[in-house]
Amino acid sequence: MTFVLVVDDDPAICRTLAINLRARDHEVETAGDGRSALQIIDERMPDVVLLDLGLPDIDGISVLKQLRSFSQVPVIVVSARSEPDDKVEALDLGADDFVTKPFSLEELFARIRVAARRAGAEEPGLPIRIGDLDLDLGDWRAVRGGEEIHLTPIEWKIVAALARKQGRLVRQGELLLAVWGPGYERQTNYLRVHLASIRRKLEADPAHPRLFVTEPGIGYRFAAHD
Repeated sequence: MTFVLVVDDDPAICRTLAINLRARDHEVETAGDGRSALQIIDERMPDVVLLDLGLPDIDGISVLKQLRSFSQVPVIVVSARSEPDDKVEALDLGADDFVTKPFSLEELFARIRVAARRAGAEEPGLPIRIGDLDLDLGDWRAVRGGEEIHLTPIEWKIVAALARKQGRLVRQGELLLAVWGPGYERQTNYLRVHLASIRRKLEADPAHPRLFVTEPGIGYRFAAHD
């Protein structure tokens, strides 16, 4: 099930999109301003974001900039702004697509499907159980002994990128590209910091990790042990 976040200050548009997306078996949350959208994203990363540019607090461009600082989640801008400069700016900042209002619902849903496929969001979630630890990559949930463990969106992206290649080496540059996008392939310190946090949260013995294994100078691998 694809999780779509609709960010628009028009309640009628939010309501229409939510009803129609749910009718197509999507999970939906809506936000009427940029700060609410970023709070939702911090709590749980969507599979696709539909983003209006004309928001009442921080505008959509600012939301896009902040989002792209830590995630490559597909973003489809849905805006009444139709000037070429607006489209170019949004796309240059990392938007995946731009749809001008008024729009055809069927065309928008087709674009959502394309964005979700491109990001792999429509692949089944990968449930993993190791001892008393349960990881559900579809719902982004980690539970140990019935107690939920909070991971940040960046931590989830790292866990998912490694777990989906279970047992295989993921090189540092490949992992940085998957999580942060182009231009970060040399920022290996990012990985060290976030992997240390992931191990503290998910490893039974963080000082001697058995799940998230470092291959020094090369990369990391997820080595699930029963």
